[in-house]
Formats: sequence, C-alpha cells, structure tokens
Amino acid sequence: MPTKSLSAPKASRRTVVIVLVTVIVLVVAALIGGEAYARHRIASCISSQFEKEMGSQIDVGFGAKPLLLTWVDGKVSRMDVDSKGDEFGPAVDMQVHAQFHDIEMAEGSNSGSSVGSSNADVTWSNSGISQTLQGLVSDVQSDPDTGQLTMKVLGGFGAMQLTPQIQDGKVDIAVSQAQFLGIGVPDELVQGVVDLMTESLQTYPMGLEPSALRVTGSGIEVDLRGGPTELPAAQGDATC
Repeated sequence: MPTKSLSAPKASRRTVVIVLVTVIVLVVAALIGGEAYARHRIASCISSQFEKEMGSQIDVGFGAKPLLLTWVDGKVSRMDVDSKGDEFGPAVDMQVHAQFHDIEMAEGSNSGSSVGSSNADVTWSNSGISQTLQGLVSDVQSDPDTGQLTMKVLGGFGAMQLTPQIQDGKVDIAVSQAQFLGIGVPDELVQGVVDLMTESLQTYPMGLEPSALRVTGSGIEVDLRGGPTELPAAQGDATC
C-alpha cells in the first residue's frame, strides 16, 4: 500500500517536467525562428535602402541586439556593411567596409530610415586603379614612403606621379610629375586621369567624408566619417 501511494506523485512530477521542457523547447524554437525571420526581413529592407544610396550591392550584418526588438522600437544599434562585387561607383576593385550606428526605421513599410553616425574603411588596390583608368594608364605602382602613385602612360614610354591627399574635407589629386620621352605629357591625358581618380575617391554615400588617407604598398586606404543622415525609402518587395 505505501508503494502504490507514492507512485502517483512521482508520475505527476515527471509529467510536469516533460511538459515544461516541451514548452521551453517550443518557445526557444519560436524565438530562434522569429529572430531569423526578423533578420531576413529587416536586412532585406535596410539593404535595399543602403544599396540605393551607395550604388553598389552590399552584404549586411547587425550588432548584438535581437532584431525581434527592432520590430517593437524600430531601432537598430549597429549595422555592418560590406561592398559586394567588382565595382563601387566608377571605381573597380574598391572595397568598402562601413559601420552605421543608431539606425531608426520610420513607420510604414516603404519609409526611409535615419542614421545617427557612421564610419568606413576604403581600400583601392593598384590593380583596381589601373583597371579603372584603363585606356589612360597601363600600370600603377604605389610608394608608401613618398605617398605617391606612379603610372605608366602612352604605351609605357611616359610616366606620371600623382599624390592623393585630403584638402578641405575632400580627396585631391596633385600631379607631381608627368613626362613622355623627356617632354610633358599632354594636358588632356593628365586631366583625364586626375578627373577619373578624383571622381572615384569622392563618390562616398550618406554624408561620409574622408578623415585620413594613406598610400600603401598595394594601393590607397581612406578612412571616412559621417554624421546624422537620412536613407531613401525601400523599393519593390523589400518591406520592413
């Protein structure tokens, strides 16, 4: 008799534990699934807005804040953006890694978003510079000691030395030397190279401005900083 009286409570406790474990597993699965869905939807929405502004396809990542909460407060603490593909604006092989902070998503499925601040690192390889200037130059070499780029022009018989630098919040290209067989390189060629490089190094989205520039052994590196800015609305099916 005592043995039978104890079996029912034990079975009841096991049942309660099984039910609790099952509920916890279902809740965790729902949260994981909901978070994955939220990240997909919000990434689709925001990346559409960023791609429209940046003019390049991108990969996106988010900070530690669960994006399920973003559907509640409409805020993303941080978003990492990496350019994807071979071109960024007019520049070939320009790689951009950016972080955008304090993003607020406006109400409405196709409304724009606002960004509190941003920073970015840009790298542009010598090979990419040469490809961008294809038809104008045939080779690009960089010297971190002098901060200069040396380019072969006119079939390799001429050479140009350029010094990229930041002036008044913009990247400026100064021509240090341009010679062809001991005489000057045609002004049209020099200006064409300078204009295309300047356009490539000033095509920065969302109010980002250069704060530092370095010539390295493999190309150019630029640090960018940006303040508050607005993003355009999402397009097509990229709803938030």
